[in-house]
Amino acid sequence: MTRYRIIANPASRRGAGAKMIPVIEEKLKNLQLDFDLVRTERPWHAADLAYQAAQEGVEVVAAAGGDGTANEVLNGLMRARQNGSSRPTMAVLPIGRGNDFSFSMGVPATLDASILSLAQGYSRVIDVGFVKGGDYPQGRYFGNGVGIGFDAVTGFEALKISLFTGFVSYLLAAIRTIFIMKAALVEIQLDNERIVQPCLLVSIMNGRRLGGGFWSAPQGMSDDGLFDLCIAREVSKLQMMMLIPRFLNGTQAGHPAIHMTRSLKVTVEALKGTLAAHGDGETLCTACQQFDLEILPRELDLIVQKKG
Repeated sequence: MTRYRIIANPASRRGAGAKMIPVIEEKLKNLQLDFDLVRTERPWHAADLAYQAAQEGVEVVAAAGGDGTANEVLNGLMRARQNGSSRPTMAVLPIGRGNDFSFSMGVPATLDASILSLAQGYSRVIDVGFVKGGDYPQGRYFGNGVGIGFDAVTGFEALKISLFTGFVSYLLAAIRTIFIMKAALVEIQLDNERIVQPCLLVSIMNGRRLGGGFWSAPQGMSDDGLFDLCIAREVSKLQMMMLIPRFLNGTQAGHPAIHMTRSLKVTVEALKGTLAAHGDGETLCTACQQFDLEILPRELDLIVQKKG
């Protein structure tokens, strides 16, 4: 019988996750799954718990939380694999704010549907990103994407908004960021291309969506062995405002300030100014100089919604 380890974050969705834990336990018991549930107690605890589960030979490790919880679980599983442990299948029970990773990878959006998928056990193999730089010179894994510049600052600003959560908080933060953002002069080195220009943002995506509704890579595929990049050069504040609807619709590729491309490896260096960055919504740095990224093809088994 398949063993499941549920790693639940009570602090997800600004504390609302705690109320969902008994609901999750009841639903899993009704499905007669062989599971145990552990609660996270501190930052990076989910990564340690996932690592431990892999060492114990647990077959399926599920992150019950938001993008941050999923990212930590992913890091724990990848670290365990690099150290020679078993390769558990990962699952996500999305009870966070944005849930961009689960959305981009094909995990059902509702708790009931994601638990049903967990029981059905249908999985696919996805690529995993790896980034070095900022607060993580040794490197950190990510599943959905890394945002440098506007993406990151918007995420930081969204955390300051207490009245709203999810997409609404991100949208309000994006508007605020327009008036405080300063573009850095960056050099971007890709597999077959070098770009030097003042940039508002560089989104390096394995998934498709950020911020609960901003389509940074609408054509992105998480199993093609390549990053999808969205690079925006510096424009006026008015043009920035006009770009927001394009990102919401995934049509920014037609704008002259936007460059969409793909690459296996990416280096982003600030030649003037500094870089702010996040990975799967988790802070990589608020002011640093360089990031080096690479895609690791077909590294993770992930439970998703069964087709048909």
